[in-house]
Amino acid sequence: MQQRTINRVLTGVTGAALAGMLVGGVAAASHDDSAPKPDRLLAQQQDMAALKQKAPEKNTSSKTLAESSSKSASADTKKADTKASASKDAAKKADTGPKAILSGTTTASYFWDDGSGINGDTGAPASGKPMQKGLFASPSWPMNTKVRVTYHGRSITGFIGDRGPGAPSHDGVMLDLDTYTFRYLLDGGKPDSKYDAGTGEGHLQGVKWEVLSWGSGAGTKGEPQPLG
Repeated sequence: MQQRTINRVLTGVTGAALAGMLVGGVAAASHDDSAPKPDRLLAQQQDMAALKQKAPEKNTSSKTLAESSSKSASADTKKADTKASASKDAAKKADTGPKAILSGTTTASYFWDDGSGINGDTGAPASGKPMQKGLFASPSWPMNTKVRVTYHGRSITGFIGDRGPGAPSHDGVMLDLDTYTFRYLLDGGKPDSKYDAGTGEGHLQGVKWEVLSWGSGAGTKGEPQPLG
């Protein structure tokens, strides 16, 4: 009986001890500083939310800069293309010049008639305009007809301001050029004087002529005809 009493006492003490340890553990756990507190959790959540908001802003900024750079590059490219196209068009116009309404080839001679009587000239030009560079003579075209002449890649634009040549026109010499134009077409040089081209050549065969516009003066439009 005594032994039974002792056993009951030990059982009660052990149970109480275990209960105390459980209660103490729970209490210790509830006061553990390592467990996250509500305030700390809220702060962490706010930090995470702030980071998530900043990331898209950076991406948006980078995208905006990229789009701006792309638009700027595209605008520069368009400007460069426009300038290149304009330069190309200008060069094309410079090369071709005005379109001819009639063209052909002939043998050309040269003259300088200023009414001075030097070298047997026949008097002032028939158009009434003074002798000058770019004044040509034709046996039939209307006065003031605009004509471009070309020889070996060199070109001069002038106008019909006189009649001529005379008899040579019946042999196919359908243009008389002023001394400066004749010499320039021949070799790019300048005449020794207004009356002398400064070369032994008196004629240029195969000169290309182009009528750019008909003049309003006396004469006949169309293919050149011999004088008289």
